Amino acid sequence: MRKFVMIALNTVTLLSIAVVAFAADPAAAASAVSASSAGLIALGAAVGIGIAGGGCGIGQGIGLKGACEGIARNPEANRKIMGTLILGFAFIESCAIYALVISLILLFVQPLG
Repeated sequence: MRKFVMIALNTVTLLSIAVVAFAADPAAAASAVSASSAGLIALGAAVGIGIAGGGCGIGQGIGLKGACEGIARNPEANRKIMGTLILGFAFIESCAIYALVISLILLFVQPLG
């Protein structure tokens, strides 16, 4: 019952926020982005990709450390550990690529009025 109540409350909250977002005047929103806020958009994109790159680097370092420790403890499991490690690196790098795409969208797809 509690799970159902939480789902219902989250749905109502998201729908009420969406109503406010869709009620905004598109012309006013397009003219709100000026040249001075373009610098803030660039700063936000740079900080976002920096945080994502740092987090992905830390995640890959921790994964590599764990793989090295696992291989040192059990050398026979080398192939399984390396396969899992490469798959994990691919997932971590996909997060960095998503952050890069979002940063590029912020930089180049901005409505300048």
